[in-house]
Amino acid sequence: MQLYCQSLTQYKRLPTLEVKVGDLLIGNFHPIRIQTMTTTDTMNTQATVEQSIRCIEAGAELVRITAPNKTEAENLLPIKQELRRRGYTTPLVADIHFTPNAAEVAARIVEKVRVNPGNYVDKKKFELLEYTDAEYQEEIDRIRERFTPLVKICKEYGTAMRIGTNHGSLSDRIMSRYGDTPMGMVESAMEFLRIAEDLHYRNIVLSMKASNPQVMVQAYRLLVQTMQQELGHAYPLHLGVTEAGDGEDGRIKSAVGIGTLLEDGVGDTIRVSLTEDPEFELPVCRDLVKRYTRRVSHPAIEPLDENRLPYSPFAYKRRETVAVDNIGGKQVPVVVADLSHLHTITPKDLQPIGYTYDEPTDKWNIGDAAADYLFTGDKVLHFALPGTLKVIVQYHTWLEAADKEKYFPWMDIAGYLAARQHDRLATINFVAANADDFGRESFSAFLEQLQENVVPVIYSNSIHAMATVRRAIAGMMEKRITQPVMLLCNSTHNNAEEDLIHHATETGALLLDGFGDGLWLKAQPDLTIAHQPAAVTEPAGLINNIAFGILQATRSRISKTEYISCPSCGRTLFDLQETTARIRAVTNHLKGVKIAIMGCIVNGPGEMADADFGYVGSGVGKITLYRGKEVVKRGLNSDVAVDELINLIRDNGMWVDTK
Repeated sequence: MQLYCQSLTQYKRLPTLEVKVGDLLIGNFHPIRIQTMTTTDTMNTQATVEQSIRCIEAGAELVRITAPNKTEAENLLPIKQELRRRGYTTPLVADIHFTPNAAEVAARIVEKVRVNPGNYVDKKKFELLEYTDAEYQEEIDRIRERFTPLVKICKEYGTAMRIGTNHGSLSDRIMSRYGDTPMGMVESAMEFLRIAEDLHYRNIVLSMKASNPQVMVQAYRLLVQTMQQELGHAYPLHLGVTEAGDGEDGRIKSAVGIGTLLEDGVGDTIRVSLTEDPEFELPVCRDLVKRYTRRVSHPAIEPLDENRLPYSPFAYKRRETVAVDNIGGKQVPVVVADLSHLHTITPKDLQPIGYTYDEPTDKWNIGDAAADYLFTGDKVLHFALPGTLKVIVQYHTWLEAADKEKYFPWMDIAGYLAARQHDRLATINFVAANADDFGRESFSAFLEQLQENVVPVIYSNSIHAMATVRRAIAGMMEKRITQPVMLLCNSTHNNAEEDLIHHATETGALLLDGFGDGLWLKAQPDLTIAHQPAAVTEPAGLINNIAFGILQATRSRISKTEYISCPSCGRTLFDLQETTARIRAVTNHLKGVKIAIMGCIVNGPGEMADADFGYVGSGVGKITLYRGKEVVKRGLNSDVAVDELINLIRDNGMWVDTK
């Protein structure tokens, strides 16, 4: 076992134990299963049955239902009976927080129970406590005493279990010893897993969820490594980015987190947590999973010495680079917009990529998500460029361009070596480098002759492209080459949904490992755009939004407000979709502010982890507002809560009036 996966260069699924959930098998190289969770009131049997059926018919292989107390756990029986009566045999999962007695009831009814180790026994008060080793062991003994009955029931009834750790709901005890860290998440799960192992119960799936994909990925990697080292085997993994949000942002954040792990063969079942009706989560799951159905036959990639990696996959550190103008160094990654497919380019064509031209005043308005570079192919623009926008053109076009301060050449490796020999280079030179050729003479010659004014634009045509590009960049690090690198990702998909998944997974995985000083995403000219905001009407705008969304999700470059909103469930105390839309409408101009919107206290101050402000349901029609994890206003009526949230943001100096 190397690190956290079978190989960093060859696609292989991680070997795990086999878990039986009803008639469904998870792990042990079985297909990656997709699932979702109902949002109805569990006591409303008919509504829960109907929504479960919609989810099953949309492709769900497991359906999770909340059971926050014993009464609702008991009502899982009529729900299950009605589904079975109507011919649906999909396994059901009971979602448990805080209430062991509800878990013990549910384990006798449904095929799987999910428990959160952070709040199954521990009561979280956000207190920093000091524990001696003896006192810490007493707490573990208390967990064993309370958790053992559930394990025994699961063994007796053949019920599976998910030990589901969430970043934001780590217990005060774990926080006191490990802090708010991925390692703390791992230890939280391992405490429960050790008890189950001692009781010879292995029908377990584990998860390490966080709203921050960087934390989530590191936690899963550490969990695999810990299980292998301590137990000698790994349990199946349920992947998900919790509170991902809705729309494009929620899909990007989910694809970045889940896709990064799937790329390395890690993950046995997935759930995409969107603040939308649950059946809309399943198509996103399918698009993620189907990427790996034929992955095993990819071209060979030169192996990495996994005992001497030039980077750590367990702790984020951006690759150190020199700066080439505004690329690399300590600067945020840049974005390239590709308009080379247009026959002619006018000022209006720049509007979707963040530049709006006002003809009467002859001025440009530049948005927060405005591309830094424009690729026009062989076209020189016949109008003045806005702000700091620069243009990349084919090398032969650059030679003829009059403005050498705004225009820069694009060439392949052979073209660069020839231009270098004749000393005909610009102050910035973009060189396309195919990572598939890493280790070959041409690529080696390119690396040996890199000048300080060159930005390698690395891409791969392999089906296993992310690993191929990662190997090439790691190779540069091994040679101590510090030139910044642009990530070029080309999609062959002709619909926006798959295109988003492709770009977010391929480049997001690299950015999470600290690789990449710029994004250049390419889409098909005939890209079909559906279910997108009215402002996004053509590929360039969509791709630009996706690029900035990926940078935001990976915390590489912040260009907009971030929303951490739970996907809703039967515990939710208000209409999450409507409320999220209302809050987004009045706060979406607050660049860099993180706002959490949580349906109930279970997904309250803990789950919103690193949010600046929280809007949390605390009763029917009642809202509690948080600043970080601190309660600021409690029990507000929902009709005034959004205005009070704005006042809270204003009082903390983070409000900006719209123009």
